[in-house]
Amino acid sequence: MIVTGTRAHGDMRRRFLQLPDGFEYHKGEWMESGEDPLLSPTVFLIEQGAGKVLPTHWHRENQFQVVVGGAGTMGKHHIGPIMVHYAGAYSGYGPIIAGPEGVMYFTIRAVHEQGAMMASRDRDRMVRGPKRQESSESYQPLDDAAIAALTSPRCIDLIAPAPDKLAAQVWQVPPGASAQALDPAGSSGQFLMVLAGELQHNGQALHQWETMFVSADEPAQQLQAGKAGVQVLLMQIPPKADVYHTPAAREALAAMAAAS
Repeated sequence: MIVTGTRAHGDMRRRFLQLPDGFEYHKGEWMESGEDPLLSPTVFLIEQGAGKVLPTHWHRENQFQVVVGGAGTMGKHHIGPIMVHYAGAYSGYGPIIAGPEGVMYFTIRAVHEQGAMMASRDRDRMVRGPKRQESSESYQPLDDAAIAALTSPRCIDLIAPAPDKLAAQVWQVPPGASAQALDPAGSSGQFLMVLAGELQHNGQALHQWETMFVSADEPAQQLQAGKAGVQVLLMQIPPKADVYHTPAAREALAAMAAAS
């Protein structure tokens, strides 16, 4: 399964939303693929206004977030472009507090999910199991001249590949060149997000912030750069912990989904 997410779709599906607690934001759906409970990759852009606070919360699926604009804090940590944060299922994080210019970040999941569980009101809905978070250092994309000067592709680990298949890497590919990406086998799939330049795939050109999802049963992808080269953020999602697939966890999940 390969699915692409585009800026045009994100612009078309951008809307203003407000949570029951009053938190206001804009959300743009860059990738949509239905609501299958096992595989339904989604990518959406959150635009959080200056000073707005998204309280500490958790989700039911493993996810990445990529900060692409503005600045702020997540918990005690500063966030700004370009930073990658991974949160496993039922792992609480936050609050996310936007700075004076606001903050913009993509949320990326291999399985569609609606809503969030807030720590202030939903503690009884937490499912016991392993909790995990990982954050990268910031990455500044190379300019066109630096990419053109490369003699071969380079890979930079932002979150080093782990035994459970979690990984976040930046691939820098010179103009017209290609590189073979990480094999997604054993993972819950991987997302390839263009940070700069142009990524070509089956006649389609993907540009800044546009994304391709590659399921675990697909072969390792060839990252084919366009005329200006390309810088691609590869994010590989590990399978959800087994404990979250037990009958009790599924019942809790169904109850949470009904209440969302």
